[in-house]
Amino acid sequence: MQALEPESDLYAVLGVQPSATAEKITSAFRARVRELRPDIRVDADTAARFGEVRAAYETLRDPVLRAAYDQRIEHPLPAPDRGAGPTALARPARRYAVLRDVRRDPPLWAGPVRWIPGR
Repeated sequence: MQALEPESDLYAVLGVQPSATAEKITSAFRARVRELRPDIRVDADTAARFGEVRAAYETLRDPVLRAAYDQRIEHPLPAPDRGAGPTALARPARRYAVLRDVRRDPPLWAGPVRWIPGR
């Protein structure tokens, strides 16, 4: 998954409202993919836009990631004051646990490298 800068609005990238359902988000993603057609249009701008659309869809289709994103948008961290001395970083309260899909490698199967009859 590609990381987006915090200023980008994922809902605007897909062209949907924040109250959109999962079906509308999927429909908007498919429409954007048809517009960009990465198999036909091969240029750097289209590839970058396709990456943004894909990253936005991957975040908004997962209910847990979407809730965490919505919370981050509603309660952004304040910008640090440049004139003040060093202060402790404010840590936002977590209401949602962000669980990532951890894909493990398949288990290794050990077997004979070479079969020797009678052994």
